[in-house]
Amino acid sequence: MAEQLYTIPVNDAFDNDCECPLCLMARDLERDSIDFTMGPSYMEDDNREVTDKLGFCPKHIKMMYADKNKLGVALMLNTHMNKTIREMKALAEKDKPQAGGLLARKTGGLFSKQTEKSPLVSYIDNLESTCFVCQRITPILDRYIHTIFHMWKKDPEFKEKLKNCKGFCTYHYGMLYEKAPEQLNQAQLDEFIPVLNDIYFENIQRVNSDVSWFIDKHDYRNKEADWGNSKDSIQRAIIKTDHTIIEE
Repeated sequence: MAEQLYTIPVNDAFDNDCECPLCLMARDLERDSIDFTMGPSYMEDDNREVTDKLGFCPKHIKMMYADKNKLGVALMLNTHMNKTIREMKALAEKDKPQAGGLLARKTGGLFSKQTEKSPLVSYIDNLESTCFVCQRITPILDRYIHTIFHMWKKDPEFKEKLKNCKGFCTYHYGMLYEKAPEQLNQAQLDEFIPVLNDIYFENIQRVNSDVSWFIDKHDYRNKEADWGNSKDSIQRAIIKTDHTIIEE
């Protein structure tokens, strides 16, 4: 299949000798989004309005702080906190929590049990679940996943490339497993799922075996034995088990 603009990032990731091509694509999207966020765009009112509302998850605020533009981070945090303080104060002034989770009013002579979160707690929950960077990259990564299935159906060369990759982290394996029935017909699904299972389990076992040898290598009886592929096994195991780690 002739390479198209939307297939280039997918092909590039699967050409890379990495433990999870989807992690690699997510990493590139994150870096592009951080560069956008910390570039001149942070001075634009429409972007600041969105960052003020959504905030940033712990991972991406750390990435932003690592950027050289500390003033940009300060400005975004300042206006975000101004908005948060103003809106939470208004909610806190209206909120009237009751001991034991009871509502303030009686229903039929009895206090009714609190079944819904207070507006203040709901506000905080929503704030903790949103991130400007995550919101930018999620729909693009979803399109990449759609492209993976499209290429699996249309591109025999890519199909072989996927079969010979080093597998995926657990999170992205689960994502592909979940999305496959939506993207493939039954015959395609019957072919894809065994391949996906094989490359995931074979490669996570490979990494786990390297970790086991790393442990055994610290036994004095193995002092003179070769390290094999175990020296970087911890880093690779972290990538396999935690998709939030950025693979270099």
